[in-house]
Amino acid sequence: MAAKTSASFVDPFIRIAVSLFEDVSRQTIALLGILLASLLIVPWLVNDYLLTVLIVVLYFAFTGQAWNIMMGFAGQLSLGHAIYVGLGAYIAAVLFARFGIAPWIGFLAVIPVAAACGATIGFLAFRFRVAGVYFAILTIAFAEFARIGFDHLDYVNASAGLFLPVAQYARNDLWHLRGNPTMFYYVILAAAAFAFVVCRALLKSRIGYFWLAIREDEQAARAAGIDTFRYKMAAVMISAVITSFAGVFYAFFYNNLFPEQVFNISRSIEIILGPIIGGIGTLFGPILGAFVLTGLAELLNAAMAAIGFDLPGAKQVFYGICLLLVVVALPEGVWPWLARRIGVSESRQ
Repeated sequence: MAAKTSASFVDPFIRIAVSLFEDVSRQTIALLGILLASLLIVPWLVNDYLLTVLIVVLYFAFTGQAWNIMMGFAGQLSLGHAIYVGLGAYIAAVLFARFGIAPWIGFLAVIPVAAACGATIGFLAFRFRVAGVYFAILTIAFAEFARIGFDHLDYVNASAGLFLPVAQYARNDLWHLRGNPTMFYYVILAAAAFAFVVCRALLKSRIGYFWLAIREDEQAARAAGIDTFRYKMAAVMISAVITSFAGVFYAFFYNNLFPEQVFNISRSIEIILGPIIGGIGTLFGPILGAFVLTGLAELLNAAMAAIGFDLPGAKQVFYGICLLLVVVALPEGVWPWLARRIGVSESRQ
């Protein structure tokens, strides 16, 4: 009887998974399975340094997927996505540091704030037909406003920084996100996998097709009867909420927050580089882009340390060179080019 009940509980999830990937080739499913299996066993094969690098990779894969919903699916360029990371980080950190509220409960408080912030930006832009580069500037302006505001907000220690209490734990405390790097690795891996599945589900849904129509030709989509305002607002709000969880993770992984770091435009640029390098509008693109950029950046740092050469800004120069090479040689991104070479399909609409 128990086995039958368990099977009836699992069946709906199996049907959902099958429906999401029923039109995907076997090669793609095999590649996805190999990637997931490899990531699951990595903590037993690498040292703490490499594990930390992989945490950073998965963090940018997660935020890249969230940003990709706006730009890759709906065609709305945001250059101020750090605002959602910062809001998620500060709200969850303050609730934990001052009131002892666990980050998972804190995230429930983050959701409406991030959604409201995204809705405000979207309403001002879409209602008054602010588009293209002007929409991107508007997102930067909101992120800068948040940076300046938090930099003068005494309740969160302003520019002095907010620090989370850290203690030595005999075991991992998942509920309070206190523990060793392995625990954080699996948390961000689960988040990245969840974002991947959500993006796949959105692409296959009615709203996904509307987004793609808006991305390709908004005027034609409007003429076809699509409520472009409503669906662009949905893209901004969904992207904002998903990105805000990255802020919660960031706060509890690093245990310190400074407005100049969290809300800085450089954070937003780091978020968008992965999808641009990997392939905007693709599912695997943000993941591959995060691995390429973070991995090569760490190799660059290691090489410079080995030869005793310290050049300020070398990482930013490296990112610029990578972006330039991809734009010139692979304008679609690395993943579409690689997918054609290895013979797998990509859910790029």
